[in-house]
Amino acid sequence: MASLRKIRVVAALVAAGALVNAAFAADLVLRASHQFPGGKGDVRDDMVQLIAKDAKAAGVGLDIQVYPGASLFKANDQWNAMVNGQLDISLFPLDYASGKVPEFSATLMPGLIRSQERAKRVNRSQFMKDIRAVIEKHGVMVLSDAWFAGGMASNQACITKPGDLKGVKFRAAGPTFAAMWQAAGASIVSPPSNELYNAFQTGVVNGTDTSLGSFASMRLYEVTKCLTAPGVNALWFMYEPVLMSKKSFNRLNKAQQAAIIKAGEAAQAYYESKADAVNAEAIKTFETHNVKVVTLSDAEYEAWIEVAKKSSFARFAKEVPDGQRLIDEALSVK
Repeated sequence: MASLRKIRVVAALVAAGALVNAAFAADLVLRASHQFPGGKGDVRDDMVQLIAKDAKAAGVGLDIQVYPGASLFKANDQWNAMVNGQLDISLFPLDYASGKVPEFSATLMPGLIRSQERAKRVNRSQFMKDIRAVIEKHGVMVLSDAWFAGGMASNQACITKPGDLKGVKFRAAGPTFAAMWQAAGASIVSPPSNELYNAFQTGVVNGTDTSLGSFASMRLYEVTKCLTAPGVNALWFMYEPVLMSKKSFNRLNKAQQAAIIKAGEAAQAYYESKADAVNAEAIKTFETHNVKVVTLSDAEYEAWIEVAKKSSFARFAKEVPDGQRLIDEALSVK
């Protein structure tokens, strides 16, 4: 009888040990959120899904659940959620947090990037070192750098010169562009990009700026008549990095941290290899749906820059600590 009890005790201890080991063996689950459509070919969702796939494949006990389409956090709530450690990862348009961190408006500044190739050089500049330092100061870190080209679209007429915006109800992605559009005569409204389709349908907006990826994945070709595409004179570029909460990152062991950093680098390389093709595909989609596509001439681009200098640049330099230094650092990149 005593032997039987001993056997039962040993068996119970073995079973308990197995449960403990299983618990320790279970993957750590991280949550990734973004506002863009999932499973519909938006390269931003592709980037986050790639990070999740590579982190899982690394075999270090990481599992990343991806919540696209603002299904976990609303677009503007993701920054605070990362700062507080409620959200682990997000592909996040950084300017969305500029109300809390004014320096972030420098990452959506008229004419500051101009081309995809120049964006790569900007990533290696002092300007981006300073921006990343500000991000980290607020408890978040960059996994993947990504600059997305964009333009303007309207359901009325093409927008190529400042006078074309007079009286137009225009949605601006951030305060620096809003200042320039307003200086050109637009009436500014502010729905987030994932609500733009309905805003056009209901007459809330007549025009918008956003990335080419958003123009295409949100089917804005169905509600607009003319797209001003980037071309060789891209007025609009937005920094939309993959970010991670430092609180979440610090919970990982060394192997997991290395895996997530490597996955982020791979996602950045993936996007950079596809950026031009993504832009071309978006433009083709608009043309296929009989939306007129135009680009800015050198003279038209310079006309916008003159408006930006007196509005966006001047406001940023005045209102943001070290604002002029940040502008100068970005413009100095050759």
